[in-house]
Amino acid sequence: MYTDWTYNLYTEPQVNAEGAKKYWPRGKLLGGCSAINAMMYHTCAPSDYDEWASTGLEGASGWAYKNILPYFRKFEKYVPHPDVEPLDPFEKGNEGPVQVGFFGYFSKTSAKWMRACINAGIPHSRDVNTPSGIAGVTKVLTYIDLSGTRVSAETAYLTPEVLKRPNLKVAIHSQATRIIFSTRGGSKRAVGVEFVKAKGGSRYRVRARQEVVLSAGAVHSPHLLMLSGVGPKDHLAKHGIPLVHDTPGVGQHLQDHAVIGALLPVKPGYSLSHIKATRGMGSLQGLAAYIKWKLFGSGELTSNIGEVAAFLRATDTRVFPTDSYEVVDGTSGPNAPDLETIFLPLDHSEHGHPPSPPRSVVNPTVILLRPQSQGIITLKSNDPFDAPVIDPRYLSSPNDLAIFVRGLRHVVDISEIEPFASVLDRDAPPLDLTLRGLSDAELEEEVRQRIETLYHPVSTCRMARLEDGGVVDAFLHVYGIENLRVVDASIFPTIPSGHTSAPVFAVAEKASDLIKQSLYKA
Repeated sequence: MYTDWTYNLYTEPQVNAEGAKKYWPRGKLLGGCSAINAMMYHTCAPSDYDEWASTGLEGASGWAYKNILPYFRKFEKYVPHPDVEPLDPFEKGNEGPVQVGFFGYFSKTSAKWMRACINAGIPHSRDVNTPSGIAGVTKVLTYIDLSGTRVSAETAYLTPEVLKRPNLKVAIHSQATRIIFSTRGGSKRAVGVEFVKAKGGSRYRVRARQEVVLSAGAVHSPHLLMLSGVGPKDHLAKHGIPLVHDTPGVGQHLQDHAVIGALLPVKPGYSLSHIKATRGMGSLQGLAAYIKWKLFGSGELTSNIGEVAAFLRATDTRVFPTDSYEVVDGTSGPNAPDLETIFLPLDHSEHGHPPSPPRSVVNPTVILLRPQSQGIITLKSNDPFDAPVIDPRYLSSPNDLAIFVRGLRHVVDISEIEPFASVLDRDAPPLDLTLRGLSDAELEEEVRQRIETLYHPVSTCRMARLEDGGVVDAFLHVYGIENLRVVDASIFPTIPSGHTSAPVFAVAEKASDLIKQSLYKA
């Protein structure tokens, strides 16, 4: 985060979050956000995809869970760890390009947190990536290979063998500026892409013999469509962009998994904060961890940071005590969650920047999986180098705020359950242990102050009927435009109940089949 390898974007001031602008990084390197995320492998709830199949579109049934499941298995390569009881091989793919497994570091503190969750009545699940559902607390399956190295879309798919293909050219240090269209004969067709090396530099054009596939993500795909003349006509006219096709849904229906966190003091030796320390003894420990990873591919620097996750339903009275809220069930099905907690054995507040002081703390977090709040992506100008205007409209739904309060109180309560309770440092400043004594109204203010993105924006070019604000059909064609598809998280009809990278891989694998089918028919 906050590097030259990310688009360091910010939202508009969030009206329901004390007017703060929120940091929204996106990957600016091969592999996109899969190269900067927390490497948490999660296929989300089966009912999420059945919900996608209920959009009323022709061909939408192809997105039902039973039909999308083979694509998860296709890209997946589960590799058992010799020290971890293997998962059911019949529930896993083993020949795909994307390696997943339990090769990340797992701290003793995370183990104690997971046991505390179980002791609190949360069921333990060894695998939350099966057709039976995703409820429970689990050790996170990760995109980390046997050598302790991140697995991204680039490392999985752009292998040296693939890069040697004569029909593939990868342009790096380049930015797409617009999609090129032809309107001859009364039809509107995508015929190429314009890109540039740097602002003010020469512009290059690549012509498409068959199709243009837009995969710039939920922020930049709608941005590029609008820059190219596809979007809400009045908005494009405002910025002097010639209209190619009036598509009102472009940039609409933005949803994101927002997160809030708590900081808890723990006894020395129970935090990984030293791997971030820039001074003192912590920095020496961090250096030792780096040497261990460099030499052996193991140790604390192989942690994905989000080591334990629990998937919960905010209406589950077995887990959440009675409070003053009437929470609406917004899940995709009776076995799907709407709330997640992730335990981080260090301080990742402010997106992990700047480096934390050398103090012993941990950072349990709460994630809203099924927000009712919806935002929008719009243009700042017609200059492709001006970042788009991002407004997620966090907490515009009172239901979102209520679930967050319920979740924040929950993680603080978990911290007082053994065996984790014995790890707390009662002699240190209490930090967020003080949240236990706050009222619901006071916790609401804490939520407004703390809310941030979990980096999961979706649905800004959603697959839906045109009259429902859709941008693409069930075959991912952009409405009104020939030879143009969108393939990324922006096409999700609704936000899934978990982490978005695995669904994107599955969407891409299915899209490749859709494209091949079209070519064979032609």
